Amino acid sequence: MGSRIFAFLGEPGSDSVGLKCADSRDEANEWLTRYPQDASVMAYLGRSGWNTLRVGAGIPDDEVPDAVDGSYAAVVSRLPRRERPL
Repeated sequence: MGSRIFAFLGEPGSDSVGLKCADSRDEANEWLTRYPQDASVMAYLGRSGWNTLRVGAGIPDDEVPDAVDGSYAAVVSRLPRRERPL
């Protein structure tokens, strides 16, 4: 997918994923409000709307794939047209 990353997986055995949850920090804070024990601002990228989400805990299982899809869509939409997947 071009030269951008849309997800950061935790170390093997880890239960977290880093995702672009919104275009701004204020919008991404919704995850922190809804899941204060399982969502946190991602180190270094948090100001750009990235969060770390704990998988298999308080976040419903069906919301994680939606968050991954949303992160992918957000990152792809900002790519130059020539780098976007067909």
